[in-house]
Amino acid sequence: MRLICLDLEGVLVPEIWISFSEATGISGFALTTRDEPDYDKLMRYRIDLLKRHNLKLPDIQRVISGMEPLPGAISFCDSIRERTQLIILSDTYEEFAKPLMAKLGYPTLFCNSLETGKDACISAYRLRQKDGKKHAVLAFKSLNIKVFAAGDSFNDLAMIKEADAGCLFRAPQKIRDDFKQIACVDSYDELLGQIIQFLNDQ
Repeated sequence: MRLICLDLEGVLVPEIWISFSEATGISGFALTTRDEPDYDKLMRYRIDLLKRHNLKLPDIQRVISGMEPLPGAISFCDSIRERTQLIILSDTYEEFAKPLMAKLGYPTLFCNSLETGKDACISAYRLRQKDGKKHAVLAFKSLNIKVFAAGDSFNDLAMIKEADAGCLFRAPQKIRDDFKQIACVDSYDELLGQIIQFLNDQ
């Protein structure tokens, strides 16, 4: 059996925090895992920024509810699911993802969760497990499943390296330059081509 594992933000949907930055006019929220490889540092920065501006979970959810998948993402996901199973491995949160999953036709999603107080302020985040994307790929491989993985950020590199095959997708130039050993494609047609080749390899 062969399985496709994809990152969510930047691959199938816009970056949530960048969209939130644009909606609020607060440039600090535009920092993502494309820019900061230390996820814990990034999330602590985001939570502190939310507190300083008195922004709460419903404020983020309102922005997310108006977001749409990237152009071509829905038909791309359909093309994969016509051929094999698709799993989304993301560092997003259950509290963010639901409306986006509905628009993508409810693919299976492995992600994290948030802690909020009674006032709906985000107080902390809970990882499903550390290096969750990498460990998910390892778990699938332990079931004798061959895995193809693709993503666009620093936090996708471990799962791509662990997979039987994979590539970067629309990655920023710094990641392309620092990890030239990993192929990078920039369109869904190219990515689907990589996936079809993986599925056809004996």
